Amino acid sequence: MRPIAIPPYISSKYYLTGSPEKTCNDIKAAYQHLQKGPIQVSVVIPAYNEENNILRTLSSLANNQSKWSVEIIVVNNNSKDKTKELVEAAGVTCILETVQRISAARNAGLSAANGKYILTADADTIYPENWIDLMIAPMEDLTGIAICYGRFAHIPTANTPRLVYFFYEYIADISRWFNKTFREEAVNVYGFNSCFRKADGLAVDGFNFPAGAGEDGWFALKLREQGFGKLFQVTNPMALVWTTDRRMQKDGGLFVGIIKRLKKMLGFSQELRTDL
Repeated sequence: MRPIAIPPYISSKYYLTGSPEKTCNDIKAAYQHLQKGPIQVSVVIPAYNEENNILRTLSSLANNQSKWSVEIIVVNNNSKDKTKELVEAAGVTCILETVQRISAARNAGLSAANGKYILTADADTIYPENWIDLMIAPMEDLTGIAICYGRFAHIPTANTPRLVYFFYEYIADISRWFNKTFREEAVNVYGFNSCFRKADGLAVDGFNFPAGAGEDGWFALKLREQGFGKLFQVTNPMALVWTTDRRMQKDGGLFVGIIKRLKKMLGFSQELRTDL
């Protein structure tokens, strides 16, 4: 069952109160509790001009309840705003990638990461408080898993009511089931909600991908085809992440998004990655 309303924890992180200075101090204090010793898990976040979003994401991640020792790495992809200053004020590592491309930013984070496990995140997404452990659990408990990917819901930023997205997300779930059953499961993998082993990621040349494909799905495909295991969807409702609908709005709104998804499901679009 998908949630109709935004859960209180997610809402509290998206609608942060207090000054940026206070928020940064709160993040820094919470983040210290995630670093329990030698780093085991790295959360990598590419960011380009995300000063309006990055503290929300960092607050949600820093307040995760995890048994692992966790580091967070933000890859600044030539931001012109205060993204770098805010990340560093929050006590989080910020590295620079000058090649202006999402795959280059993800590869930079992959190289810089110290953890055995890499969790991929985005700067406009809010993560539930048990997300880290729930995403890693299948890779620890099961055999033959190359990459875990999760589910997500939308936070409206324009005039589309949350209830409308609630129904749309069920349509999207049907599309993903269709992809997994009849077409290619890799198109269901998104770079803001996945987990894999660093060694495996390096072995497949990271997030580099051919023209016409997308780095998220292609990366998952490489892991599977090169024998590191199968893809695994994490369906625990407590692992559901919440991302803004800004890409949907940029692409023309919800109706356009529905048409694009139907075209992909019916085979009229061959792009490996789907963007919502």
